[in-house]
Amino acid sequence: MDIGIVGLGKMGGNMRERMRRAGLTVHGFDRDPELRDVDSLEALVEVLPSPKVVWLMVPAGEITRSLVRDLSELLTEGDVVVDGGNSRWTDDQANAALLAEKRIGYVDCGVSGGVWGLENGYALMYGGAAEDIAKVQPAFDALRPEGEFGAVHAGKVGAGHFSKMVHNGIEYAIMQSYAEGWELLEKVDLVDNVTEVFRSWREGTVIRSWLLDLMVNALDDDPGLSQIRGYAEDSGEGRWTVEAAIDNAVPVPAITAALFARFVSRQDDSPAMKAIAAMRNQFGGHAVQTSPPAGGDAEASNGAEQSVAAREAGAGTAEAEPQES
Repeated sequence: MDIGIVGLGKMGGNMRERMRRAGLTVHGFDRDPELRDVDSLEALVEVLPSPKVVWLMVPAGEITRSLVRDLSELLTEGDVVVDGGNSRWTDDQANAALLAEKRIGYVDCGVSGGVWGLENGYALMYGGAAEDIAKVQPAFDALRPEGEFGAVHAGKVGAGHFSKMVHNGIEYAIMQSYAEGWELLEKVDLVDNVTEVFRSWREGTVIRSWLLDLMVNALDDDPGLSQIRGYAEDSGEGRWTVEAAIDNAVPVPAITAALFARFVSRQDDSPAMKAIAAMRNQFGGHAVQTSPPAGGDAEASNGAEQSVAAREAGAGTAEAEPQES
């Protein structure tokens, strides 16, 4: 099989190599002349035999949409465009409709595997018509992991990227759980070696996973994670998962909380937490933290001092103890 691939970054470049190792003839185009095999999109299309298959591995959004528009003018009836990036499923439907006017097929393919995919294979979730899938099947077979699982024709156009979107939403929640558990273990002066506890979970437990393996790798490289800033981006697919859940009235509290936790990570001093601290002080006299004065330590506010006096005055009565509402 001959196939063209546009976008030869970390994912696209490794995918090109894995397909070549499987015996496919792959022609790659990238803006970086050091990476590409051909010098233009037009040259890429020209070198491919018909029916032509062009696989896009570029950022989601306007870059992908623009390439689809360009390919709609370069390809002909019976050819196929595959979007292997992280496009939103609604973009897939628009792209497919545009190409359908020229009788050009469209397949959306969610790809998971990251930098490990070259050696381990990529999990693939693809959507589109059966006749278009068949034209791309040798590439799917080359890219997928060995074994029974790892690739699925998820449904019609959009199904592949929708499935990958939900996959990433689940990923958010799993990573958040591991992260919170790690923080709690580190916080309590009880467990001697948190990294070894995590390592022990890799065998025999119900929470073992590849993400757990990667967490242990990170802790081995940097015990305590002291070299990493507590800041996490979101790729967009976590947001799309929550939006789709809202549109379909499906409760996804764990995924939503994991997404919002990433937003919290971007705040050095959370305004919302300031408001919560202030309210707790107002209704229950809970201590609030103030900025350290020059030459001294931070102190509790007057409200906290008042709550101490109240506790002393009402010792032995439940009402005197500040309570959370």
